[in-house]
Amino acid sequence: MSDVLRVERPGDSIAVVTLTRPDRLNAIGSDTLAALDAALAELDADDSVRAFVVAGEGRAFCAGADIDELAGLDGAAGFAGFVHTFTDVLDRLEQHPKPSVAAVDGAAFGGGLELALACDLRVASGGARLGVPEIRLGLLPGAGGTQRLPRLLPRGVALQMLLTGTPLGAADAHRLGLVNELSGDAPARVVAERLARELAAGPPLALHAAKRLVQRGAGLPLADAFDLERETVSELFATDDAHEGLAAFRAKRAPAFRGR
Repeated sequence: MSDVLRVERPGDSIAVVTLTRPDRLNAIGSDTLAALDAALAELDADDSVRAFVVAGEGRAFCAGADIDELAGLDGAAGFAGFVHTFTDVLDRLEQHPKPSVAAVDGAAFGGGLELALACDLRVASGGARLGVPEIRLGLLPGAGGTQRLPRLLPRGVALQMLLTGTPLGAADAHRLGLVNELSGDAPARVVAERLARELAAGPPLALHAAKRLVQRGAGLPLADAFDLERETVSELFATDDAHEGLAAFRAKRAPAFRGR
């Protein structure tokens, strides 16, 4: 759909969104953010897609923000505008009604890791490295990295990554819970697509509700979070998908969820 991003639909109700600047290690500039924002809206409106993968073309998932563009920004105000746009797009990715899986091959650094963090799940190949090296430039992550990272990792591990810029290898990232699955010697996209297909076969309303409960519940007192959970699950119980799931279980057959 653009020179910097491609959307494919390989079937089985999934889509693959690929960053296509391999010569720049898929560095993210304003054009990439605009294309990603448009792709998210497109996937939201496409009822044939129930889950999607975010990947990078070439030898890196994404090496971060486009340093050349950053160098040309007009002071703090210009940088704030770029970061604000970046954060807004990643927030829309995180809150997207359809589940997303990041396929991390090679480097996921800085804004690239922030992109992966905004996805619901992450798959990494054996040679992947995940880090936030901004401290080495006298900067810090500005698109959610300082906040999402310590919510997925032990606080001390996240802080060490932020303070030293030292990345995690795929095995350590998996052991610590930052990565959900490893693809070994195979490309991460292979396993990410399999995982996306598994999600796409699930009940769309319940998948969206699970995302919403985790995201909103994290900021609520526990008693209020329990109230939100009970209210949400009660609403799901009245859906056609819940009726189908219960009927399929009793009939010992696979359910056919339709998102209603």
